[in-house]
Amino acid sequence: MRVLRAVEGSVLWLLETNAAMEGNLKREAARRGVGGERLIFSRGMPLAEHLSRHQLADLFLDTLPYNAHTTASDALWSGVPVLTCRGSTFAGRVADSLLRAIGLKELVTRSLDEYERTAVAIGKEPNVLADLKSKLQRNRGTYPLFDTPRYTRDLEAAYVEMWRRHQQGKGPGRFRVDQLMRGPK
Repeated sequence: MRVLRAVEGSVLWLLETNAAMEGNLKREAARRGVGGERLIFSRGMPLAEHLSRHQLADLFLDTLPYNAHTTASDALWSGVPVLTCRGSTFAGRVADSLLRAIGLKELVTRSLDEYERTAVAIGKEPNVLADLKSKLQRNRGTYPLFDTPRYTRDLEAAYVEMWRRHQQGKGPGRFRVDQLMRGPK
């Protein structure tokens, strides 16, 4: 609600699940100084329409303690930058991994205060948002997150390395796929 108060004209777009939840959230928003009309509830849709609808959003605000997983990937694929706060568990670090794999680590914050400051800064600075969207669009075709052939090669290289280690009598261990690969990725 502090982000909505700080960014004039902003709205929070949420999934419509039931009328009681919608009413409760609108009342709580009003209690915190934000008009309920600034909470927009949308029904579930078929995937293609859902992904098209994402393009209408400016910024995807990720949650803690459980980060978005597929939904964050959908947003990134649709060209919507995702802002996250890195959590302390696997479920709280998924969006961090996704953002690093698309070259947008500047959207990974370390505290809720930093998260809020960053959301407000992006919301108040159209040029910052435009730059993030442009970078996401550029990176989508060249970074690992959506590069399926590269992912396949890397996964195959990992399997080959695991088999090699097994045949040498070695147990499980750490290795980096990028150090196994030779030549361009």
